[in-house]
Amino acid sequence: MKTNNFSGPPPEHIAFIMDGNGRWAKKRGLPRTAGHKEGAKVLRRVIRDLDDIGVKYATFYAFSTENWKRSDDEVSALMKLLEDNLDDLVNYEKENIRLRFIGGRERLSEVLQKKMADAEKKSLDHTGMTVTLAINYGGRDDIVRAAKKASELVSEGFLKPDDLDEAAFEKLLQTEDIPPVDLMVRTGGELRISNFLIWQISYAELYFTDTLWCDFSKSDLMKAVDSFSSRNRRFGDAK
Repeated sequence: MKTNNFSGPPPEHIAFIMDGNGRWAKKRGLPRTAGHKEGAKVLRRVIRDLDDIGVKYATFYAFSTENWKRSDDEVSALMKLLEDNLDDLVNYEKENIRLRFIGGRERLSEVLQKKMADAEKKSLDHTGMTVTLAINYGGRDDIVRAAKKASELVSEGFLKPDDLDEAAFEKLLQTEDIPPVDLMVRTGGELRISNFLIWQISYAELYFTDTLWCDFSKSDLMKAVDSFSSRNRRFGDAK
């Protein structure tokens, strides 16, 4: 049974920038990898909390195209964490949750690519909340990939330039079957979107919190949703 203890309906689609894992670990004298492991546990709980309150779509920034700039040790540890924990992380059989992944897979290991494909296939017919994990994802990269697809379609005669409007272009993005983001939440105190879902958050409400991702509780989630519910979304209308 879905629970709703806040004013107004929840956002249909919430996107999360899960920031602060390294700082959480540092505060405790632990290696950054310990923070990422804890962050994975929090991700599982937040997904269940979102499902519980009736959110239909949730997208999580797990690894950006810029994260490759981190130290080789940290990148290797993050990739190993994804490989080792993906099976457990995406096991939502009882919850009827559908799993998707966005981002370029060509730089990921064959093991991780296979696990991602298997998780998508296994949950393809699930009719509950859709959870998308962005791995090796960048908003600019997403738009460039869509532009290349459009160029190919035009050159092959499947698309006329005059027919390429916003709606048609949106279908070429990696989020083609997901509605635009209603609320974007960033933890960790930073006030930027960091190349995340640039097109998809055009009219999203933004919510920033100093709470580190590893400390992000259901109470923190409800505060974000309450903030969203209290806002007047005009979409350019003067009303």
